[in-house]
Amino acid sequence: MNDLTSVDIAVILVYLVGIIIYGISKSKRGSSEDYFLGGRTMTWPIVGIALFSANISSSTLVGLASDAYQTNINVYNYEWFAVVVLIFFAIFFLPFYLRSGVYTMPEFLERRYDSRSRYYFSFITVVGNILVDTAAGLYVGKIVLTLLFPDIGPNWILIILAVAAAAYTIPGGLNSVIQTEVIQAVLLIIGSCLLTYFAFDQLGGGWSAMTDKLDAMLAAGDVNFGERAAEGKHIPANSDEVFSLVRPSNDEFMPWWGLLTGVPLLGFYFWANNQFMVQRVLGAKDLNHGRWGALFAGFLKLPVIFIMVVPGVLALLLYSTLDISSLNYVLPSGEVCSDLSDCPNLTYPVLLFQLLPTGVLGLVVAGLMAAMMSSVSATFNSASTLVTMDFVRKLRPDLDSKQLVRVGQITTVILVVLAILWVPQIEKVSDSLWNYLQLVIAFTCPPAVSTFILGLFWKRANGTGSIVSLLVGFTLAVFMILSQVFGWVPSINEIHFLGKATWLFVICVLIHIVVSTLTAAPPADKVAEYTYKKEMFTKETQELKALPWYKNYRKLAIILLVLTAIIVGYFW
Repeated sequence: MNDLTSVDIAVILVYLVGIIIYGISKSKRGSSEDYFLGGRTMTWPIVGIALFSANISSSTLVGLASDAYQTNINVYNYEWFAVVVLIFFAIFFLPFYLRSGVYTMPEFLERRYDSRSRYYFSFITVVGNILVDTAAGLYVGKIVLTLLFPDIGPNWILIILAVAAAAYTIPGGLNSVIQTEVIQAVLLIIGSCLLTYFAFDQLGGGWSAMTDKLDAMLAAGDVNFGERAAEGKHIPANSDEVFSLVRPSNDEFMPWWGLLTGVPLLGFYFWANNQFMVQRVLGAKDLNHGRWGALFAGFLKLPVIFIMVVPGVLALLLYSTLDISSLNYVLPSGEVCSDLSDCPNLTYPVLLFQLLPTGVLGLVVAGLMAAMMSSVSATFNSASTLVTMDFVRKLRPDLDSKQLVRVGQITTVILVVLAILWVPQIEKVSDSLWNYLQLVIAFTCPPAVSTFILGLFWKRANGTGSIVSLLVGFTLAVFMILSQVFGWVPSINEIHFLGKATWLFVICVLIHIVVSTLTAAPPADKVAEYTYKKEMFTKETQELKALPWYKNYRKLAIILLVLTAIIVGYFW
């Protein structure tokens, strides 16, 4: 099932060598600003594609297909809601980020609050980059390449992947990361379109053929839902239910109330507060290019349901009874996986091996590796930026730009090692990669989101309120994680993770408000420079009147919202 021809291997090797050489050739490391922010010269297409590429990583590809195989089509809610978040980000937060000239999100928190919030958020972000973004990307690469090259041990595969991604990240900095992301995004989209085409071709029809067969299989009970059925969880009755983005309040994947509360929190953190993503926009040449780039990234998210989610459903129709024991994929229990229902993370690799012809398989595998390298290299760069600019520069202010770049390079090497060591733990936390990603973010993001939002829109928010709410939120998050692992408080464990994220956010907001109210008001300069005022919107309105519609980001945002509403309405 998983044999590669010499042509496929040649395509993969040529790509890997080529992308490393190209990345190094695009390096900018003359100063710390060149290395960590690409010299702040990125135009809007580059910013938008880089955001999309870093987001639609290999872990996202595998996660979307895996959840879609389990008929969790509402996983697309995370994708389209990114449009709403990016528009909000472009209107309110981005002007403050760019005007302040900061390198990192924690640095912005220090400007608004104090150094305590900066150090806390920087530490949490670095840990998150290792546990979520970098480790998940390496995990996906390990899954695919272990299947392709079973004679190479998984640990060696992890090392090879990490070194390949670090090969141009360490010498080149952000510019190398972003320039390679543009190529990798194009290859990723082409590969996804090819996979979707061959899947429909194998099915023998288009959209109506897919829904008809899905209805027939569900009616006959011919779909193996594995543990989901054994645990008595809800099984969809027809294709309309499968392709509905809005689910009942007791849905185990995403209840309708979670779409209104939890999803915005996770999306806001990922797109507006996470150094991993925001760093690309910080490298924009000016505010307009940053805003246009953010909107362009949102536009690229809309077709994801057709080229990355739907293939998971097609895999359910085509391969639900396929014996995949020949892949020799070993589950954490030590057993060899024989059915996709028991190891849904293999959905995307199975589609690759079953559908794609010689040469094309090598190209799409190269695309998957491109996505992995894109996300891993991005997290390497963002995490090294955090460590260097938020810790080392503060402790050693005498270091010049070249010395700071060297520190960033050494930090990247250390992060490579830590990420490799954590990868084997992912399957122990959750059997679904997408669930793992969302669980970790849901427990860690609410305190940060509350701090950023209150800091921007409430003048009375102060540094003491910020750090107290962050620390209390962190303590509660750790407690909930440990409770879930060890079964401490069953009533808490039964709450949906989106519900936990919502309650954690509400608690952090209340604590922040109470503590800020009971303590001294923040200094006037922090309020004047880093809180939103109505006058800013009025002034900007006058400036936008002089621009044609295609340069007015507000009009572009409205068009994007209309397109989003059409797609979401169709799958409502």
